[in-house]
Amino acid sequence: MKYVLVTGGVVSGLGKGVTASSIGVVLKACGLRVTSIKIESGNDDWCDPYLNTDAGTMSPFEHGEVFVLDDGGEVDLDLGNYERFLDVRLTRDNNITTGKIYQSVLEQERRGDYLGKTVQVVVVFRCCFCLDRISDVDSYFHLLLHSGLSSGGPADVCVIELGGTVGDIESMPFIEALRQLLFSVGQNNFCLIHVSLIPVLGVVGEQKTKPTQHSVRELRALGLTPHFLACRSAEVHCYYGQDILFLAKIFEQKLKAIKTSIGEYKAKIVTILPCPCKLLAIYSISMTCQIFGTSLYCFGWGQNAHNAILTHLELQRTNVVEQLVDWSIVANPPNLQEWTDRAETFDNLSNSVSTVRIAMVGKYVGMADSYLSVVKALLHACIACSLKPAIDWIAASDLEDDNALSTPEAQATAWRTLKNAACILIPGGFGDRGVKGMLLAAKYARENKVPYLGICLGMQISVIEFARNVLGMERANSSEFDKDTPNPVVIFMPEGSKTHMGSTMRLGSRRTLFQTPDCLTAKLYHNSEHVDERHRHRYEVNPEMVNTLEKSGLKFVGKDETGKRMEILELKDHPFYVGAQFHPEFKSRPGRPSPLFLGKLWTWSVMLSKARLVLQLDYVRPMEPVSILIFGFFYTRKVASSMPIVSMYFWY
Repeated sequence: MKYVLVTGGVVSGLGKGVTASSIGVVLKACGLRVTSIKIESGNDDWCDPYLNTDAGTMSPFEHGEVFVLDDGGEVDLDLGNYERFLDVRLTRDNNITTGKIYQSVLEQERRGDYLGKTVQVVVVFRCCFCLDRISDVDSYFHLLLHSGLSSGGPADVCVIELGGTVGDIESMPFIEALRQLLFSVGQNNFCLIHVSLIPVLGVVGEQKTKPTQHSVRELRALGLTPHFLACRSAEVHCYYGQDILFLAKIFEQKLKAIKTSIGEYKAKIVTILPCPCKLLAIYSISMTCQIFGTSLYCFGWGQNAHNAILTHLELQRTNVVEQLVDWSIVANPPNLQEWTDRAETFDNLSNSVSTVRIAMVGKYVGMADSYLSVVKALLHACIACSLKPAIDWIAASDLEDDNALSTPEAQATAWRTLKNAACILIPGGFGDRGVKGMLLAAKYARENKVPYLGICLGMQISVIEFARNVLGMERANSSEFDKDTPNPVVIFMPEGSKTHMGSTMRLGSRRTLFQTPDCLTAKLYHNSEHVDERHRHRYEVNPEMVNTLEKSGLKFVGKDETGKRMEILELKDHPFYVGAQFHPEFKSRPGRPSPLFLGKLWTWSVMLSKARLVLQLDYVRPMEPVSILIFGFFYTRKVASSMPIVSMYFWY
């Protein structure tokens, strides 16, 4: 078993998760089985010490979105990056937190499982990591190495990301445990990549390596010496190899500078040639890198980092290292053609004529990471349709009538942005802040035939808005926002807990059964009878109100296996007005976008094509059903072969 550890220094937010994911992609492209583990030791700037059991009760403003796994685990958003990049399905055990370990250990101590022994911090972490039983194939840690892999057998490489910044007191026990892991498995089975910052002083325009020197020194003082440095900098034409080389003092004084040009990005690579027993390479990564392109090039064939990593882990033959090693696992040359094509498509979107403006009406728009998976799902769908995405963030509270007097300019701007959007999306959230603005956005989309997608809370918003403005129930509401409402169209789930917040929601992958094959959503899911999507909610549509809503045109086309829980709604006589109680964004993948996001953009494209056709013919005639097969004809060569074009009709 091989381990690749990614740590971070100097400051947070340098992209350790993207770095770890990119490394995993390149190693997987070499034919290796790869899995990932995220260790949460602290969140640097906001909520130290991080003793939360999981991310479920943390604010999106402080920690970004809560990513939900198939088994119901509420985890850090970096695990979403792992799943999207590696196309695997992880479990809650792939996210290790300090709180989870302490909770488990204290429960065992109270049961007497330690037989009266003294429980020490480092020993605790070694037991939870199973580092002292690393050769035991049945241990907990090795069970993680099987998770998410479609092929049989354990993973060949495990990429471990250590959260926080080197030097944080919260990460000390983890670093000690990982140091012991290094000695347990050996140098050639353990690779440490340290992500650091090379700041550029604005006054003199000079790059400073001193922060990285201190970060590496701090890491070495704790017993870990990085084999590779991934240095983030606003400028990539840098020569900082000598400073860090002098700090290490264990490498030969030989530098080799290689300059490459990748598209519009230019990267300067400084590689330090190793002595026979050690290896250190420094890779420069621009702070303006795009996730689809340059990050893969930096850890792919652009800077050839994969060769250095594979050589260090003894996963490929080289002309430099001549020794008897076990070549039962030998990596192939990386096949990154699919990712290269995807990166080129993404880069070409900047020159695309067809730009789709998407209004994101939410509660946490002040921090883009709060809706990271939604943004990625939109990007995946836009790339499949060769559209350039332009997301307009709208704070739901800015749309409310109450702000007309207090902040009239913000309200006017919000409404102008909403009306200029081609599509409207309301994502999930909790609490009553901004609900009035969301209701106005849903009403605008319904009345003006604008493609609308409501996710989780967004679906509940569409039900409340429909009940108020179509059924005439002026006080219709959710019991989450108004416990005394006379028309509770959204209610608290009976099995939910009202005393505990953590892990008490309806979580994880649940099956949704389509009630009719003729609905738009079923066709988007390739005429399937059911779909398995991930959930995270405490409230649901009131089953007693379903018949009343459906008689007026709001159809619930997807229900759970009991038939009592509403999962998907569609609005009659609307081009695309869909609400989903689940979160389709969590299963969206590059090259395999979520059907609901893809259908939303398809609808806008068809509407745009018909509008242009009408203008060209210079007359207006009644709209007729339009088959998406016509639209699909133009996109057959652009959409991936795994995305079949299905026959469906949009009514205007």
